[in-house]
Amino acid sequence: MKLRSKVAALLLLALSALLLALLTLRPGRAAPPAPPARPAPATQRRPAPPARLPGRGALPRAGHGAQRRGPQRLRPRAGRRGASLQEKLARGPEEGRRAPAPPPRLWIHLAVVACGSRLEETLVMLKSAVLFSHRKMQFHIFTEESLQPEFEKQLRQWPDSYTEKFVHRIYPITFSVGNPQEWKKLFKPCAAQRLFLPVILKDVDSLLYVDTDVLFLRPVEDIWKLLRQFNSTQLAAMAPEHEVPRTGWYGRFAQHPFYGPAGVNSGVMLMNLTRIRSAQFKNSMIPTGLAWEDMLYPLYQKYKNSITWGDQDLLNIIFYFNPECLYVFPCQWNYRPDHCMYGSNCKGAELEGVSVLHGNRGVYHDDKQPTFKALYEAIRDFPFQDNLFQSMYYPLQLKFLETVHTLCGRIPQVFLKQIEKTMKRAYEKHVIIHVGPNQRH
Repeated sequence: MKLRSKVAALLLLALSALLLALLTLRPGRAAPPAPPARPAPATQRRPAPPARLPGRGALPRAGHGAQRRGPQRLRPRAGRRGASLQEKLARGPEEGRRAPAPPPRLWIHLAVVACGSRLEETLVMLKSAVLFSHRKMQFHIFTEESLQPEFEKQLRQWPDSYTEKFVHRIYPITFSVGNPQEWKKLFKPCAAQRLFLPVILKDVDSLLYVDTDVLFLRPVEDIWKLLRQFNSTQLAAMAPEHEVPRTGWYGRFAQHPFYGPAGVNSGVMLMNLTRIRSAQFKNSMIPTGLAWEDMLYPLYQKYKNSITWGDQDLLNIIFYFNPECLYVFPCQWNYRPDHCMYGSNCKGAELEGVSVLHGNRGVYHDDKQPTFKALYEAIRDFPFQDNLFQSMYYPLQLKFLETVHTLCGRIPQVFLKQIEKTMKRAYEKHVIIHVGPNQRH
């Protein structure tokens, strides 16, 4: 009983102290209003002086009205950036506030070579790049004269919100050394053009080259960051041709030197062009090193009767003699049917998802690998201004249900993981940056 009495007394004392404090504070609220220079509360804000113009001139100056309240930001006002939340959402992420464009030296440079029937593939590849990326890019498109007007026409038809992400330049097919017709027919039409990029793009420091049958499933800037991982001797990066060397093509059939235990695939290739232009490459033709351009044609002449995969074989020979110059990135950055058609063998893709899809063997255009075809068609047919989740991601999930009879189709999470992550990132960027963290519902 004594304990209860003490507790009750303490509570009564605390309540009395609280009541006293409140009574002490009440007169303070009835104090005279603040001087005129101080802004009034939001509900009693005085109108702007007559000398000021309406709109922007009526806004408080920096440091003078710094304590504007949240609800006022939501009120739509004509002639100001303070549009309503509904208006901002309707505009789309690209039409909200934009950061200043980076200077050209910070742009990503993406190169592709397209000849023959590769127009559509190339446009779908470029579309995947702009759909998921945020950095400014410059496209270097090497193509035949007959395809150049169509490239210009198609790219001009894209919405402004996407074309402002890139600039492009179209180049003719040219070979600076040797017989141009011989180079043009090496492996696939015009594929050997990539060997001459360091010579042609003299003002470009670094470059990402991709084949036309490549699709980006995450921002291009993510693979671009791999350039920072080069050591002082590395000047190019590619993925292995095979993950299991004993079953790979090079280990079983190649009649020429190749890089590492399984060779490398050149469909996705990062290049530090400045280093390539200044390097002297060891070779099997003369005891001293040769510059890149000086080495290409003699190398081709020596091995032309031994190579099967054209320019890719020549790159394997070059890096066989210069292994310290190559950075090897993991298979999820150049994911091909070989990584799943006989069973999943790309551990990086199993953990992180496919980052760059490479649909070689023509799998986008036949029914042998319907998972690859479904991804290609989803990006090709996606309307630019539609919602990515509703018009691409969900239909893609349904299409994947029809591919479970194949080994690649049994691992849909490998193909969808990065797409889902990229879309979530884009949504968060839209809501937090363009709409504002205080305006989410």
